[in-house]
Amino acid sequence: MADDKSKRGERDRDRVSANEDYEVRHFANKVGLTVQQVRDLIKRHGNDRATLEREAEKLRE
Repeated sequence: MADDKSKRGERDRDRVSANEDYEVRHFANKVGLTVQQVRDLIKRHGNDRATLEREAEKLRE
C-alpha cells in the first residue's frame, strides 16, 4: 500500500518500515544484505535504523 501523501509531518528517517517494500529493498542494498535478511533483522531487533545498521555489520563480518 502506498504512503498517504496527504499526511505531511516530520519524517521518520531513523526507522525502517518493514511494511514498505521499497524501504526494505533500499536498506538491503545500502548495507549489502538480502531483503529477507533485513526482514529477519527487523523482527529480531526492531526497526531502529542505527540498530539495524550495527547488526547488519555483524552479519557481514
